[in-house]
Amino acid sequence: MRVLAACSLGGAGHLNPLLPFLAAAHRCGDETLIVGPPALRDMVERAGYPFRAGGEPSEAEVAPIRERLPVIPPHEASILGNRELFGRLAATAMLPGMERTCAEWSPDLVLRDPCEYASAVVAGRLGIPSAQVAISLAEAEAWSIAAAAPALDAHRPGLVDELRASPYLTRFPASLDPSPFPATTRFRDSGPTRGRPLPDWWRGSEAPLVYMTFGTVLGHMSIAAGVYRTALSAIGGVPVRALLTLGRQLDRSSVGPIPANVHVEAWVDHSDVLAAADLVVCHGGSGTAFGALAAGVPVVVVPLFADQFENGRRIADGGAGLVVEATETTGAPVRRLIGQEDAPRIAAGITSVLATPSYRRNARRIAAEMASARTADEVLAALLRPR
Repeated sequence: MRVLAACSLGGAGHLNPLLPFLAAAHRCGDETLIVGPPALRDMVERAGYPFRAGGEPSEAEVAPIRERLPVIPPHEASILGNRELFGRLAATAMLPGMERTCAEWSPDLVLRDPCEYASAVVAGRLGIPSAQVAISLAEAEAWSIAAAAPALDAHRPGLVDELRASPYLTRFPASLDPSPFPATTRFRDSGPTRGRPLPDWWRGSEAPLVYMTFGTVLGHMSIAAGVYRTALSAIGGVPVRALLTLGRQLDRSSVGPIPANVHVEAWVDHSDVLAAADLVVCHGGSGTAFGALAAGVPVVVVPLFADQFENGRRIADGGAGLVVEATETTGAPVRRLIGQEDAPRIAAGITSVLATPSYRRNARRIAAEMASARTADEVLAALLRPR
């Protein structure tokens, strides 16, 4: 069998949910191929999978959209991101390459990042079974399809209804993520978790370990350095060990002085950190936030854009963490960028979660729920069985 994974713009948060199924395919002796934008090549090759580059919109088209997402109203941001960026620009750029790949390689199954629409256009046209692998909350992804609908209908009439009815595979727990998709299946990674010991970057300190990360997209944005400076201001005065990852786009010198209790890396494997972490501080991207919960680690969410605000609220409602939002109230709430004035509240959130055992208990309860899902191997076998 041949399994094609289709990934759009967005970095690790869009790619990583697909990887458990590709690993499952390898264990069965099936062939795999990832198709995505050229910038994804290094990340895919580090993961050990074959890659074929498709088209992508130019940086001149993407950058103005990316810069507006953190500062415009949420409804407008959703339409701009889902309809214009993913539904129109990214899908149009990817379509020729996706058509060639599906014609030449003849996959038996297409697994899609839900933001990668070109594969859905082609798979439906050619009669190839496909499934979408969640990168966010199900309700957010259903709304994303609705927001992108005018662009999707322009690619192929009937595509929107196909997307709503297609298998929807998600790692997220039902207690935090009720799904409007009728064909929802929850899964867990069935492969081994490495959890290698971290180096002793803190010279024997046994203080609680806080992992701070803001994902792979932030480094492409002009707000990045300011966000990291705020995070460092917050953590510097808290009696913890902290590991901050910046991603591979941002120059370390741009974030200013590094507090003595903080170690900075470009990238560290999540499974290694989460095996040792007492708390994760992040922007609420689904991969990091729900990855922490899967490991039973509570979260302080400092949301910046997209689905991160709602992810944080769901986690807080589940008692597994806190949210620190940068908002002002001038009549109606107004969204603003996180800034130095928010550092004391972030520090207070970190201190509170570490000092309150119920946050870890609830994170572990959610981890147990996530661990009870079917394995990726089982779900993939069921998808391929009709073939």
